[in-house]
Amino acid sequence: MTNQDPDILLQDLPVLQPRLQVAVVTETWPPEVNGVALTLSRLVQTLCERGHRVQLVRPRQMRADAASQAEGIEEKLMRGMPIPRYPQLKLGLPARRALVRSWTYRRPDLVHIATEGPLGWSALQAARQLRLPVSSDFRTNFHSYSSHYGLGWLKKPIAAYLRRFHNQADLTMVPTRALAADLINLGFERVRVVGRGIDTQLFHPARRHESLRQRWGADPDATVLLAVGRLAAEKNLDLVVRTYEAMRARNPRTRLVLAGDGPMRFALAQRCPDAVFMGQCSHEDLAGCYASADLLLFPSLTETFGNVTLEAMASGLAVLAFDVAAAAQWVVHGDSGWLVRAGDSDAYLDQAVALASDPIALRNAGARASKQVSGNDWQQVASQVEGLWTELMDPRRIPCSVQPLPAF
Repeated sequence: MTNQDPDILLQDLPVLQPRLQVAVVTETWPPEVNGVALTLSRLVQTLCERGHRVQLVRPRQMRADAASQAEGIEEKLMRGMPIPRYPQLKLGLPARRALVRSWTYRRPDLVHIATEGPLGWSALQAARQLRLPVSSDFRTNFHSYSSHYGLGWLKKPIAAYLRRFHNQADLTMVPTRALAADLINLGFERVRVVGRGIDTQLFHPARRHESLRQRWGADPDATVLLAVGRLAAEKNLDLVVRTYEAMRARNPRTRLVLAGDGPMRFALAQRCPDAVFMGQCSHEDLAGCYASADLLLFPSLTETFGNVTLEAMASGLAVLAFDVAAAAQWVVHGDSGWLVRAGDSDAYLDQAVALASDPIALRNAGARASKQVSGNDWQQVASQVEGLWTELMDPRRIPCSVQPLPAF
């Protein structure tokens, strides 16, 4: 079945009966802290709560790593190796034969692949060999990252690899209509839009703490700017610093807090010695940071979604972002935050300066943002995923044509 309409949001599809046995393949999983690991784990948890059983196939993260005993989840730990420059993360090694043996012995109803590395590629091969339905996620703009590391010449080859990978699946899930349209223009097929959920009990305005603001050196009348995410080149952090400097020139009681870690931390600390660096934060700590700040600065242009946008809004924090990804879909300009045309750094700075001395506008926008996303929970997302899998399990469905895949 082919559906290339990026405007379709699956909100009224039936809850799946009977419950499914699903193999979920990923090369990142908590306690690793990144958008893929965190959102995928929450989706898997919600699916298990709804009665599905999940075989989680992932690399062993450390030598002592043991399979989880969480209800509804059976983990299959595979061999992995550290990713260059990211030693805390593991890349799954090829494992087609092992997966064919496992899925022949205990056949899942379908395979869902969340990452496009060697383990994901092996899962795609194994599923095709066994004629299992396959869905995939497009969660990271790897082809866009290349230009931030002096490897712009790799952008087209990476995009070609990703297109070939996802076009072997029966469908590919993406989080926004805009991304669906972009991928379709690049030749991706069977692209479907599935939203992202938010834990509105964890990310909530009630988690605001004056004691945390005091630790940041911010009095009740100060304006706290928050940037959340990996401290890396693709996050456009130069614009975060420039925005802080411009707002502080207008309002000296402006503070900057960065939650996250990464290769740019030392350079940022040298350039911005009075900023507060929180380092890698737990979910609980991050929820407190969102609720205790006054404006989220999110100038990244490489996100497939940008989970921090929803987390901030749910926490009652206004957002200043480019008009892309989650911000384009959720932020109402001038109401629940502020949007700037993608890539227009001067306009971003101008908008920030206009807000520098307007704490009432920031508070009001944050309050409206929290109300706007309050109903966007993971149960709704799980229902959308179930609807798509219902289609894949339909015996009347015409399977997508597949091309031979090279063996690892």
